[in-house]
Amino acid sequence: MTDQAKLSGPDLTQGIALGELSDGGKLIGHAGDEQVLLVRRGTEVFAVGAQCTHYHAPLVDGLVVDDTVRCPWHHACFNLRTGEALRAPALSPILCWSVEQRDGRIFVGEKRARMPTLSRAKASEKAPNKIVIIGGGAAGFAATEKLRRELYQGSIVMLSNESAAPIDRPNLSKDYLAGSAPEEWVPLRPDSFYSENHIELRLECNVTGIDMRSREVLLANGRNVPFDRLLLATGAEPVRLSIPGADQPHVHTLRSLSDCRAIIERAKTARRAVVLGASFIGLEVAAALRARGIEVHVVAPEKRPMERILGVQMGDFVRSLHEEHGVIFHLEDAASAIDGDHVSLQGGRTLEAELVVAGIGVRPRIELAEQAGLTVDRGVVVNAYLETSAPAIWAAGDIARWPDPHSGESIRVEHWVMAERQGQTAALNMLGHRERFTAVPFFWSQHYDISINYVGHAEKWDQLAIDGDIAAGDCVLRFKRSGRVLAVASIFRDVESLQAEVTMERDAVARAGGQIV
Repeated sequence: MTDQAKLSGPDLTQGIALGELSDGGKLIGHAGDEQVLLVRRGTEVFAVGAQCTHYHAPLVDGLVVDDTVRCPWHHACFNLRTGEALRAPALSPILCWSVEQRDGRIFVGEKRARMPTLSRAKASEKAPNKIVIIGGGAAGFAATEKLRRELYQGSIVMLSNESAAPIDRPNLSKDYLAGSAPEEWVPLRPDSFYSENHIELRLECNVTGIDMRSREVLLANGRNVPFDRLLLATGAEPVRLSIPGADQPHVHTLRSLSDCRAIIERAKTARRAVVLGASFIGLEVAAALRARGIEVHVVAPEKRPMERILGVQMGDFVRSLHEEHGVIFHLEDAASAIDGDHVSLQGGRTLEAELVVAGIGVRPRIELAEQAGLTVDRGVVVNAYLETSAPAIWAAGDIARWPDPHSGESIRVEHWVMAERQGQTAALNMLGHRERFTAVPFFWSQHYDISINYVGHAEKWDQLAIDGDIAAGDCVLRFKRSGRVLAVASIFRDVESLQAEVTMERDAVARAGGQIV
């Protein structure tokens, strides 16, 4: 930021009265040409970067928890003392400045140099020589990045069947697909990151098996890759349509960057689109296509969108929101065939569409785990440390079914942030730590100018407590079972969403035994 007119708040290098910053309070100012967030905890005052390094949310609107500050939008977490990004989805640290207190005033001084993470580096004595990661998605990348951030010096090989380096997949169904974000925003890191950090990234690499005895990963090209530790992060794949005409070139699913590019190319000439499925992905695609001025019809078998996850009231709100933006719903129906530019529905209607996008669900890619003889139960079963049933093999992301201490159940979720956080925990444990995975599931879904945050996991609930006005887009929904809050959904209640996450985390840690970060 170089334009002084964009700076807000006082010049902190000139000092402010200590009384202007209450205990636990936050204040925005600037030092030189950069915005700074001041945070006071008791007698200590911290000065850090004012924006989250993920999507640049204002941290002043976030939540201070102990020596950390949490992002209001997507629940990243930063250490106030070091600036370190402690929790995904942020992977880069925030800046830190020195702070001096004298004569009842607070002065922000020099920007502090970023320090490498050293707290866990001593575990390198136990560290393996060769780590292999199968998968180039959220969990695989987060594990790779965490390994190098923890000063792991051994070999890292990432085997990905994607054609592109790891990307910010949530963007594919949101801003990038809508045309409001350039493609350079999509990669999680530039290509140079891998060579500079001595990470061997193999793209379009197909793994055919795992030799447990020799500890080797078998590749389709006949070569083997040896490992001392292995992370399975194979993710999920879209459920494919099995109706006549599903193999036509204008019929797409959305998972990879190449998928998104193909949809965008088709959208340049399409006037009408049919989205099959009223899931989060399906409706985000619908919103993105409406942003491009395309007529959109959504076809789905359920009575209302998202009812299974968010309940009746929120489902009705989501439908109304999309209808206000011109989306036409065909619910309690399904496609029976696609013949050229015509989609036939089981209910008898025919819809015209030059573009069809199927968002009818995903399934975990567990074939490798099954072939290797790992314990599988609607996902790869792992323990609290994300270890599989085989020594030296961990699993993370969409395929992992883990014992969730908050709900008390064994669960598997398909959320981007959870995949990244699991990858980070798996990385630590592959280095010899024994860190339980106690993070609470979190995801967000963007629909036009409305973002829905969801914390926790509630497959079933017997009570839904609503605070606020759903129709006005200002609410918190608490999903309870036997009087216990299992999940919280919210719209424009960011701090309450963060507070719910902290409460669930502390509950999970208390049940599992351990400490909260």
